[in-house]
Amino acid sequence: MDLVSFPLNDCHGYSVKFSPFIERRIACVASKNYGLSGSGFLFILDLSPSNHLTLAVQSQWTDGLFDLAFAEDHPDIVLTASGDGGIQLWDLKTPEVPKLVWKEHSREVCCLDWNQTRQQQLVLSSSWDRSVKLWDPKGTNSLCTFIGHSDLVYNVSWSPHLPNCFASVSGDHTLCVWNSTKPGQPVVKLTAHASEVLACDWSKYDRNVIATGGVDGRVRAWDLRNTSTPCFELIGHEYAVKRLRFSPHQAHLLASCSYDMTTRVWDTRRLQPEVFAHHREFVYGLDFSCLTPDKMADCSWDRTVSIYTPPSVLNTV
Repeated sequence: MDLVSFPLNDCHGYSVKFSPFIERRIACVASKNYGLSGSGFLFILDLSPSNHLTLAVQSQWTDGLFDLAFAEDHPDIVLTASGDGGIQLWDLKTPEVPKLVWKEHSREVCCLDWNQTRQQQLVLSSSWDRSVKLWDPKGTNSLCTFIGHSDLVYNVSWSPHLPNCFASVSGDHTLCVWNSTKPGQPVVKLTAHASEVLACDWSKYDRNVIATGGVDGRVRAWDLRNTSTPCFELIGHEYAVKRLRFSPHQAHLLASCSYDMTTRVWDTRRLQPEVFAHHREFVYGLDFSCLTPDKMADCSWDRTVSIYTPPSVLNTV
């Protein structure tokens, strides 16, 4: 499987993302003491030609870090989300302190997403304070706040196809789809699972399809043209699904990671997963490379981050 791992300095891994600019670069955020107390760290790692992960940059924050987002307009800008309700904007050329800190959320910020449609450079954040906020990365205050969930907002995701469209999922069991120019009520709101919903991601090939992952261990996909029933359901995880990623290279591949210590890559045509069990604790972070078709990464509470090539990504039939 060509697995390469890197130890996270006795920190528990929370999120990993591939750089949209530098082909063999990933960023990972990890926190001391399971994020309950102590510092959080941002690790910038490069995969060497000899297939080793090497530390390029490391930054530290005074509270736990739980998610990150690479800028879509500059290779050296990274955002992190922290347990103190803050969002930090880092310049990797001067990584000792963040260039900018936003602190408007009243509780932990658990998800960040930078708009990928290229028409605008805007960032979303979701929080345990039940809100989603919209930010201009060059501004000092949020542009607006979206209130529509009655519980923690675990995940927020821009549509890769539709400008001003994003989705959020929550502990209130719902999936909401929003118009970012209208911060009133969501355009669509549906009960996605009979449990808390921790994860969502849009299909990169069908603008109407979005997948959700729940504490029930199920992955469901929804066609927004008809939300009466899921368009498919993936059953296999034994515990909560923490994160989902559709492949940017193959329309029928969807990856999920879980508290059951596995990462799975599903072929949605066959509803069968390829199961990876190289971690010894909850798998919290997951991403596909947008620049290298055969690479994916995950990170875990077992204090490691890994890059590997699932055999399924090599099978394009």
